[in-house]
This record gives sequence, C-alpha cells and structure tokens, in this order.
Amino acid sequence: MRLATLILSATVAAVPLAQPLRAVAQPATVAPNTPAAPGPVATTPESFAPLARKLLPSVVNIQTSQTLQARGNRPDAPEMPQAPPGSPFEELFREFFERNRPPGARPGQPPRRQQSQGSGFIVDASGIIVTNNHVIDGADEINVVLHDNTTLKAELVGTDSRTDLAVLQVKTDKPLPVVPFGDSDTAEVGDWVLAIGNPLGFGGSVTSGIVSARGRNINAGPYDDFIQTDAAINRGNSGGPLFNVKGEVIGINTAIVSPSGGSIGIGFAIPSNLARNIVGQLRDGGRVRRGWLGVNIQQVTDEIAESLALPGGARGALVARAQEDGPAAKGGIQNGDVILKFNDQDVREMRQLPRIVAETKVGTEAPVVVWRNGKEETVRVTVAELPAEQQAAASAAPQQARPGAAVELSGLGLKVAPVSPETRERFSLREDARGVVITEVSPGSSAAERGLTAGDMILEVQQNRVSTPQEVQEQIARLRKQNRPSALMLIENGQGQRFVPLRLQPERSGNPG
Repeated sequence: MRLATLILSATVAAVPLAQPLRAVAQPATVAPNTPAAPGPVATTPESFAPLARKLLPSVVNIQTSQTLQARGNRPDAPEMPQAPPGSPFEELFREFFERNRPPGARPGQPPRRQQSQGSGFIVDASGIIVTNNHVIDGADEINVVLHDNTTLKAELVGTDSRTDLAVLQVKTDKPLPVVPFGDSDTAEVGDWVLAIGNPLGFGGSVTSGIVSARGRNINAGPYDDFIQTDAAINRGNSGGPLFNVKGEVIGINTAIVSPSGGSIGIGFAIPSNLARNIVGQLRDGGRVRRGWLGVNIQQVTDEIAESLALPGGARGALVARAQEDGPAAKGGIQNGDVILKFNDQDVREMRQLPRIVAETKVGTEAPVVVWRNGKEETVRVTVAELPAEQQAAASAAPQQARPGAAVELSGLGLKVAPVSPETRERFSLREDARGVVITEVSPGSSAAERGLTAGDMILEVQQNRVSTPQEVQEQIARLRKQNRPSALMLIENGQGQRFVPLRLQPERSGNPG
C-alpha cells in the first residue's frame, strides 16, 4: 500500500448492460418560433442498482496470508504462551511452536501469520482473476471469496510489479460470471463511474463518482497514466474495478492519496487499455515482454525548446544519451535529438515515451520522428526487449590529458579546465572521463540555479562535442554572435547525463583584475 499514500487495485472483465440515464434538466418552454438556447442537457443516473446487480457477482474478495520471520531479540516480539510449571500443556505448547518455528526464529518464539485483503475481478469464466501485485505480493496462501461466499484456493499465474498487476487462477466446476474491459481512452472527465470492491473487509461495496482527471502521474512507476476519480476508494479496494455506465472495466483501483488512510475523494486507477495487454501476456506466458529503445531522456523545457529552435514550444522527449549498441543508437538516434513521434504516436511530453515504447511489440520496426539540427528527420528503429536489468554502457574512449589552467566562461558564472591528472584526482573523475570539467560555480549565477557544481563535466555545447575550455569558449562566442539567448550543454556527473540550458548573460566589460 502507499497511503497518504496510495492504495492499489485490480482489473477485470465481465458482464454487460448500462444503466439508463434520465434527463433532469430540459430546455425551458419557449414561445412559438423562438429558437431554444443552445447548451448541454444535464443527465444523471436514476439508479445504479440494476448495473450493480449485474456486476457484483464478477467482483471477488482476495484474502492472503504469509508467515513472517521471527523478529530476533526485539523486546516487542510475541512470546510463547506460558503454561503453569508442571502442567501437561507446557510440553504441548513447546513442541507445537518448535515444530512450526520458521527458519531463523529463536527457540521459544512462535511463528507469526500476517493476513490481508484486497479485491479482484473475474476475466474468464474458467477462473482467471486479475488483481494488484501488491495485494498478493509475498503471500504463501491466496484464497478467493466469490459473491456467494464460496471460497476457492487460488494459484498465481504471473505478476508485473512495474504496473502493479497480477493474474490468478481458481478451479471451479461451474462457469464464473465475467466483466469486459472497456476502452479507457474514451473516458472523459466528468463521466460517471462505479467502484466495487472489498474496502476494510466490507465485501461487495459499491461506490459512485466521476472521472476527476486523466493522465495523472503519481510517481508510482515509469508508466504512470492514472485515471483520477472521486468514487470512494479505501484500503481493501486495491485490485477492484472502476466501471463506466456500460458495465465495462475502464480502470483498476490502485492507489489513494490520504493523510488519514481513508478516502478523501482522490483515488487513482490503472487505465484498462494499459492493463489489457499486460494481463494478456501474464495469462498466456506468465511474464511481460516490453519494448525497449535504449535511451536516457529528459523533459523538454521552454528554454531547451528555445535553444534548439523547436517550433511549437516545449514538447517531445530530449535524448540525453543513446546507449551504445542499444536499439536507438543502431537505428540512428543521436544524443540531443528530440523525439516528437514514435511509431506514429505523438510524444507530447517526456513521460509518454516509455509507455508508448513499452507497449510496442518487440521486433517492430518503428518510424521515429526527431528534431535534429533545426529540422525534422525520420529514422527507423527496431524495438528490442527491455532487459531484466539494464547495464549502463560505458561511453567512448578515454581522452588524453591536456595541460592548461582553469578558464572563466564570462557571463555564465563558470570556470572550467581540461581533464588532467590533477583535475582527475581533485574531483575523483573516472579514468575514461572526457569533456571539460567545471572547477568553480559562482553563487547566484545561471549555472548555480541549474544545479551545476564543481566536478561536473561539460560534454557538449549546443550538441557539439567539446574537449577543451577553448572549444567551449568558441561555441559560446558563436551563439552570442547569433544572438541566441541560451546555450544548451550536455552535463555528466555521478547521476548520469542531462541537458542543461544556461542563459547567456552579457560578457563583463573592462580589464580583468
């Protein structure tokens, strides 16, 4: 769970039927030949009861338990119940707890069982159920309770922690009622929705609300694209469905924001269009294969867009680094490119790109539209499978040390020097460090405001490689002659590479010293 935090949820598929809507506001009566005033007709469901009756049998409660390791010598660890000395129960208690003691637990300390509950949905009549990964994570026993209170033992088919989804299988001698996935892309802010689940252990609870917002990023993972709703969601709703008025699952309730742990009307659901593909892969193969591009990207700010003369303002994803031998580098994507479209889908902002690439079938040759050198270009990239653990590739060959003292970059608040044995030792630089090292940052300068510090490396200026302070000065002088307002620098430090736009302040006049 992540409360105040977030509560996570499930997905499902099942039955039909929409609740009819009743108009509650009609155009006022007007005189003959008088045109009615234009405007929307307000509608509200007369009742959700018929819809709820159809959907409730497909929603399940999920109960899990797991054995917890004993807590060593902590004073708050539970002790074995004490029987009177010499009592016949004394030996019985001792033998029971010793026999069930988990590995690593100290003698005399009983095993502890932790139980939790969540929600889920039946997506196939044969007994396939979807829930959140966090609902069943670490469980050594999973039970599913149907709407008629039948309890079935569940087996785990597969999980995906990146989207917090899990697929379960139960065995049954009768077909189970299912609910269908809907198209979450058609859900609009203001649409009515129903949430059904097992909040706080109260199974079969139905709440209603509207879609409050779309495309929310709650920093839960790399593919955040949540539907926000004000339908009441509490602990235990995790894994439960968010329905539209057609009875289709458009979201999987997965998190809430709450300082108290209860619903305050800010809940989040995984969109069904994101979940559908994940659930299908887990069901068919027990694991998820995601597309991989092999780039480090960052947000395009207004200043970066201005530096690159990118029309239309801040948009796309800026490639800070195309990983060596990765799909992007092999396809011709370069550091400094701004990816505007991937596989015919617009990339309006950086965080959309990982999700678009991940949903692209492995092996697809995708067209990629990039902004490069003041114009759009199209390259083709063959999407690879996302490695289980990406290895950071080392770039380029070592640069030869060049002698030279630190040079001040006038108007930027920076002093820089070449990589040398002295600067390598002073700033703990890697043996293969390349570029120009920042030796001093003036307080209050543009560089300081951007978070640059001594020891950072300047690799590029305006997408041109630099290896000496003189080359940096030449690039900045060229930009000033072009009346450019800022210089785009590729910076590298212990956290990786990123592009940083620095405002070009006027050079100081007068003699130095």
